[in-house]
Amino acid sequence: MKHLVEVEPATATTGPAYRNARAKDGLLQAPPGLHSCWDIFRTSVEKYPNNQMLGRRRVVDGKAGEYTWVTYKEVYDVVMKLAASIDKSGIKQGESCGIYGANCPEWIISMEACNALGVCCVPLYDSLGAGAVEFIICHAEIQIAFVEEKKITELLKTCHATSKYLKTVISFGGVTNDHKDEAKNYGLSIFSWEEFLIMGGSHNFDLPEKKISDICTIMYTSGTTGDPKGVMISNESLLVNITGPDSVLQYIGEVLDQDDVYLSYLPLAHIFDRMFEEVFIYHGSKIGFWRGDVKLLVDDIAALKPTIFCAVPRVLDRIYSGLTARISSGGILKKTLFNIAYKIMRKGIKHEKAAPFFDKLVFSKVKERLGGKLRVIVSGGAPLSVPVEEFLRVVTCAYVIQGYGLTETCAGSIVSIPNQYSMLGTVGPPVPHIDVRLESVPEMGYHALSSVPRGEICIRGSVLFSGYYKREDLVQEVMIDGWFHTGDIGEWQPDGSLKVIDRKKNIFKLSQGEYVAVENLENVYGVLQDIDSIWVYGNSFESSLVAVVNPNQQSLERWAEQNGTAGSFAELCEHSRAKEHILAELTKIAKEKKLKGFEFIKAIHLDPLPFDIERDLITPTYKKKRPQMLKYYQGVIDALYKSMK
Repeated sequence: MKHLVEVEPATATTGPAYRNARAKDGLLQAPPGLHSCWDIFRTSVEKYPNNQMLGRRRVVDGKAGEYTWVTYKEVYDVVMKLAASIDKSGIKQGESCGIYGANCPEWIISMEACNALGVCCVPLYDSLGAGAVEFIICHAEIQIAFVEEKKITELLKTCHATSKYLKTVISFGGVTNDHKDEAKNYGLSIFSWEEFLIMGGSHNFDLPEKKISDICTIMYTSGTTGDPKGVMISNESLLVNITGPDSVLQYIGEVLDQDDVYLSYLPLAHIFDRMFEEVFIYHGSKIGFWRGDVKLLVDDIAALKPTIFCAVPRVLDRIYSGLTARISSGGILKKTLFNIAYKIMRKGIKHEKAAPFFDKLVFSKVKERLGGKLRVIVSGGAPLSVPVEEFLRVVTCAYVIQGYGLTETCAGSIVSIPNQYSMLGTVGPPVPHIDVRLESVPEMGYHALSSVPRGEICIRGSVLFSGYYKREDLVQEVMIDGWFHTGDIGEWQPDGSLKVIDRKKNIFKLSQGEYVAVENLENVYGVLQDIDSIWVYGNSFESSLVAVVNPNQQSLERWAEQNGTAGSFAELCEHSRAKEHILAELTKIAKEKKLKGFEFIKAIHLDPLPFDIERDLITPTYKKKRPQMLKYYQGVIDALYKSMK
């Protein structure tokens, strides 16, 4: 296959092992001279001391100003003060330090202080509830934690259980007298950011020697079932991975450098953003932080003017919806020009030839909404729909790259090649530091040795995780003979790219004995522009499928206006005609995609509220928590099946 070389032959149950053709002489290794994540930051301070590093927007009287910045050297000076205070508090190399809160400069500074001391950084999701926070602090035996000011109250709620381990809490900002009184009751020391910075004073300490095999961070995956798992990631995993983005951009003659600007808004507690922020620190680039409100995200983008934008599909879907609405309201000329540009780009004309023309003629205002300097959009965390990917390539005049990876593979493992239109809808070939093969899953009808190879995606390489903390039993389930079994089903394309088509565990049997690969179905139905999200359900006691749908508000209200149906968005979702309309559109998709009869959805419920973390329906990376969804919607599901009998 193009872009790949075979490194091991097929077996009875697995396809051949492949790697990127650019790595035919050996997989990429960590950059020379770097042995730990601390070395990434330290060497950048030496190379780029006066470069702007971390920026934020100050809000005065409710109005956000321009970004203000601190340099690499200024950040280094604060990091060393913080490290002195951590060392003085008695935390030793290899012990755990928690970081709890939304992305901000203090988050990175705390992380770098941990890196300096060889202390294991254990991030907590900003959106995790007290139950998960309590579990992680106790499981990782966290003794010291840096916490966003508004999260302190939530953290203190866990102290009845966590004070056995947790002894010191440092706020990213200030602390109140109430916080101090409550902390005292649990024997906790609590400090404001400024108080803790000066605590180290003239404390003398030596930075310990750090090994490439040392565990740098334990990232707890939120998980769709059960307790979070602590994924142990070594210095080596992150060091090897920082070479990945450049290896992808080199296909189009681009590289990352100190002039790049990155918007930090995806959770730093997730490997996707953590890895990219390490990449930009390595290059001496600028990292600007959002204000923490998704409604203000586009405004922050416009102010920061990022050159690289990383996103999960849900964010890109929102941008897509907003931009399509603006184009639709722009008059017949704008819509006509867009359609012409779209058709020309689809014919395969190279981005660098088409972009300048369409940029000036059609899309300059759209591009300005995203800062005007965007050159690469990276999507990860879940599959990006083909219509959204196509649209963004055209209107932003930027390269759109879709990637695939897990916390256990240290983020991007398989990444599409920019400017290869044939890779639209795929996640591309493996990056040059891993091997990939497919393993047959016969019970789902997937065979790695068939004419169209399909099977469970398995990954091997030095970027893989070092295990699940205190859960060796779980490691043995997914690591077999050096191969990490992802649980995702992939399909090799003729050009050497991989398409993620299903999830191994998301399969159930209907009462007539037919197996349903539900995630694949949700991807098929999810292309319908009238809906934002869909959860498909079935079980072995029923012969048909039902679904809970989040309809697209603009589409549904437009349909209602055209069809003389009045009411608020919530009222429309209850309207029988609206349900009939959405169900008819889903059926049309099913017929177009030639789905089998038992894969057709027979009844739906419209929920005006998007599936959210607050109701425990999705993880912080927007993956559906299916057992929790069933529990929440059990009454709805029962009513749907009853209505069909």
